[in-house]
Amino acid sequence: MDQSLRYGGYGVTTRDRTHTLFGQTMGYVAVTAGFFTLGAYLGRNLTHTWAFVWYIVGFVCLISMNFTVRRSGTATTVLLFVVGVALGIGLAPTLAYYATMNPRVLWQAGGATALFIAGFGAAGYATRRDLSGLARVCFWALVALIVFGIVAIFVRIPHGELIYSVLGLVIFAGLTMFDFQRLRRSTDLDSAPLLAASIFLDALNVFLFFLRIFSSENN
Repeated sequence: MDQSLRYGGYGVTTRDRTHTLFGQTMGYVAVTAGFFTLGAYLGRNLTHTWAFVWYIVGFVCLISMNFTVRRSGTATTVLLFVVGVALGIGLAPTLAYYATMNPRVLWQAGGATALFIAGFGAAGYATRRDLSGLARVCFWALVALIVFGIVAIFVRIPHGELIYSVLGLVIFAGLTMFDFQRLRRSTDLDSAPLLAASIFLDALNVFLFFLRIFSSENN
């Protein structure tokens, strides 16, 4: 009886920690998205050269988070928000271009991204099948997609940009499901900033792929 109570108590505690982690992680994602928007506004008049520098700064901070996560939760969280600002500045000229030429495309891509992440995120969070194998396949598929994108710069491929974007969405559907499954299975509250960074990058890449698709449809 005593063991049963202890087991039941452990189950409640684990469930509570999972719910806390979910709320904390999604809160971080929302704040990071806010900092991204701020960065996009601040960098709207930057040259592409300086935007690229900030893009690199964002990824340096992203890598640094892996080293600070066990040492300082505060430092990791600050780095996460810097990632949001830096990537926002890095993509600011591109977003400013679309805002000037066809602002409707930004709203379409934003709405499609919200539905995409909500749908595949919910599927990944709910499924009990281990998605780690799918994540490995998606990782190597992403590497292949990057190679395809480089080749497409030098070789004209019919409908290459559309193919690139659709394949990217398929890959990030799998990665989004995996990241949300990690969010459900983890009880380590210290992992919230890293999980938030992964989900934020999923959403950002999906947004950029939809941006390509909708802008090509409106040309």
